[in-house]
Amino acid sequence: MFLELDGQGPQYAQLVRALKSSILDGRMLAGSRLPPTREFALNLGLSRTTVLAAYEQLRAEGFINGRVGSGSYVTGLQLTPSLPRPANAADTAQSRYAERARLFRERKIARLHYGLRYEMRYGDPLTNPALNAAWGRELARAAAYSTLGITGSWGLPALRQQICAYLARRRGLLTEPDKILIVTGTQQAYSLCARVLLDEGDTAVLEEPHYFGAYHVLHAHGAKLHPVRCDDDGLVCDELPEQAPKLICVTPSHQFPTGAVLSLPRRLELLRYAARKQCWIIEDDYDGEFRYDAHPLAALRSLDEGDRVIYAGTFSKTLFGTLRMGYLVMPEALREDLTTAKYLSDVSSPGIEQAALAHFMESGGFERHLRHARKELQCRREALIAGLRRHAGDRVEIVHSPAGMHVVAWLNGYDHERAEALMWYAHERGLGLYSMAPHYFAPPKRPGLLLGYCSLSVAELRDAMQLLGECLDAVPT
Repeated sequence: MFLELDGQGPQYAQLVRALKSSILDGRMLAGSRLPPTREFALNLGLSRTTVLAAYEQLRAEGFINGRVGSGSYVTGLQLTPSLPRPANAADTAQSRYAERARLFRERKIARLHYGLRYEMRYGDPLTNPALNAAWGRELARAAAYSTLGITGSWGLPALRQQICAYLARRRGLLTEPDKILIVTGTQQAYSLCARVLLDEGDTAVLEEPHYFGAYHVLHAHGAKLHPVRCDDDGLVCDELPEQAPKLICVTPSHQFPTGAVLSLPRRLELLRYAARKQCWIIEDDYDGEFRYDAHPLAALRSLDEGDRVIYAGTFSKTLFGTLRMGYLVMPEALREDLTTAKYLSDVSSPGIEQAALAHFMESGGFERHLRHARKELQCRREALIAGLRRHAGDRVEIVHSPAGMHVVAWLNGYDHERAEALMWYAHERGLGLYSMAPHYFAPPKRPGLLLGYCSLSVAELRDAMQLLGECLDAVPT
């Protein structure tokens, strides 16, 4: 008997796979006798122990049976010829959701870079060695003293209590723990809201430009997406649709990606619109803590007398990108539905991390970190802007926004094709640049760069901007 082992994993497992294949494709017929283990091992150049282990596995799975004093035989399996796999099986979506979700891989999204000297990807939080040490202590404490078991889909009560206190102090938002739902981050927040609020064909309003993660979640759930323009005062409420949408997604404290702040008159106008049209608002407060010219702004929900705003916050931007934890402040009318959707998605968020975060907030460690992070990020932001002005000059237009974790720089005189060439050239030189284009329904009139600065030191940012200037020289307009 000729068998070819595939070289993957333990030898007995390779032999099991080879024998199964021979049985299932008919090369070894029902009732066929397998070679004695000693002889088979010698022919294959394996140990007899390996062959014995393979036979035992096949016997346990019902492929062969043993007869005392006679040997091992292939069982009488009812096998039918395997049907040929359709050539386009991988290209055929199995549901409407899957078909819509495929746009995520087809639509051009920010290209990820790896191993570069200067990575300017947005969303990487500040690296703080002191935070790493403090968080390690909190995790050890939570693991040693926690007897939590499953914490429930709502989240750990101690953490929800701390979030309420934090929101009251920092965001002007008064709420109760039973209106807090712990989620695994902003992406899950959007997904849960889409499941609860949207049927296929329902209209959802997105800012233009927008967070492309929200775009893809809502599109995959079958929403009809309606873009509404943003200007220097945020969402242009006069351009909201006359026919009521089901959902409006906004980033009022720091519009993503332009950095605009939704003005007070527009906040009030938006809330009146939602109350009049009986639609819901998702307030995505992804980095509202990082404001450098004043205290953080009060949340839109703090003005919401009609209880139409779902407030979404995250710890992934303020602490660690790998800490997949955020929260929703839920309107009363949606509490049970959102909590049920969370339970059906995952029964419970990680308990030890929740306990660690609750104590970190209670002890004051979280807000001490925020104070340190704001000061450090302000220094890095100033270094980035100074470097842009020095090395790029009038070839870029810097969007003023004294907040957040990124800077937008429009490229003067470039078209989108030339801007793409610039980004590829920068990549080859070790500088990771990202385009504004993925955040638009249609490409903007001129190309722009979305420059994240959290993961680079002040010195690295200076060097990165010098390199950007050299790339602009090499790939001119």
